Amino acid sequence: MIMDRGIVTQAAEETEVIGFMLGSFLQKKGGTVIVCLYGDLGVGKTTFIKGFASAFGIPAREIGSASFLIVAEYETTPPFYHIDLYRLGDEPCAEDIGLWEYIESDGVVVIEWAEKLGEVPDGAVLVKFQYGGEDSREIVIEGIESDAWNAFLTAAEKQ
Repeated sequence: MIMDRGIVTQAAEETEVIGFMLGSFLQKKGGTVIVCLYGDLGVGKTTFIKGFASAFGIPAREIGSASFLIVAEYETTPPFYHIDLYRLGDEPCAEDIGLWEYIESDGVVVIEWAEKLGEVPDGAVLVKFQYGGEDSREIVIEGIESDAWNAFLTAAEKQ
C-alpha cells in the first residue's frame, strides 16, 4: 500500500532536515530516485533540496535555485541532477529540451516545478509544499510504500 502524509515544519531548518531525511531514506533504498516537487514560489522547495542533496554528499551551499540553468549536474555516485522548470512556459516541453534523458537515467533526479513536465515519471516520489502560516509549511510526501513510510516517520521522530 502506498501512503501519502503531511509533515508540518515551523522553520526553514526543519524543512531542510525533512529533505535530508527523505534523501537519506531514498539513498538507502537504492535504485533510480526521482523526486517531483510542487508548490508556490518561495514555499521552500530549494531549501528542501539543500537537505536532500546533503544526504548524497553535496554541501548545501552548492545548491541554489537552478532557475537560470534548468539542469544543475553534480558529480556524485550516482549522478545527482537538480532540474528547475520555473523559467519554462506553461506548456509542457520536457521532451523538446531533452529532460527525459536525465529522468530516465540511473541518477538521482529532483525536479522543481514538476507540474511543467506534463506527466509524472513512473516511480516518482511527489513532494507537495503549501504555506501553513508565517513560517510554517505543510509538506505532503506521496509515493512511498506504507512500511517504508512508517520507518521514515520513526526516523523523523528521533531527529
